[in-house]
Amino acid sequence: MKRVLVATSNSGKIRDLAGAAAAHHVQIETLPGFSSLPEVIEDGLTFEANARKKAEHYSKYAEGELVIADDSGLEVDALGGAPGVRSARYAADEHNPPEHAPNSDDEANNARLLRELHDVPDEYRTGRFVCAIAVARNGHSLATFEGKAEGILLRSPRGSNGFGYDPLFYFAEIGKTFAELSAEEKALYSHRGAAFRAFLAWEDESHEQHPHTDR
Repeated sequence: MKRVLVATSNSGKIRDLAGAAAAHHVQIETLPGFSSLPEVIEDGLTFEANARKKAEHYSKYAEGELVIADDSGLEVDALGGAPGVRSARYAADEHNPPEHAPNSDDEANNARLLRELHDVPDEYRTGRFVCAIAVARNGHSLATFEGKAEGILLRSPRGSNGFGYDPLFYFAEIGKTFAELSAEEKALYSHRGAAFRAFLAWEDESHEQHPHTDR
């Protein structure tokens, strides 16, 4: 079974990626010793910039290996695209300058989102999850991939699976929130699943073109 090294300690992201990988007989592994490595300051203005920054940085600690990193978040139309790249810090941003805002817990982020959308009519509560996955080797980016999922933001959470804004993100195509899906089900529809499948297609193509390259 092929393995993919992922630069993250976020259990929700690992669960999502493992769900997407299972259908392709791929094993997801966290970069060895990840928790002890120096952290990256995620100050990019786009998801792609942050993903590239993380992949380049952490791939230096796994010589010769392909390492992927993702940056993802929620863009809400009625909020001008917020929280966007600040999705993990959305609640903390209310009380801290951006450069000092720590990650907020999911409950606090969802609570702020509901407050901001309180007076927005249902038909205007549209938004999307966006995920950028970057792949790097020895500190150099090789490619990036993007996935999106369009949905509606509910007025109260539904479901106990998933993480982040999943309980509020209603996917009309299946009539459920992302938090009402198993990891494998979510991978079929999610932004992260789409980006990961694009990465796997790229990796397969790269291997076919360079079958004897030590990867």
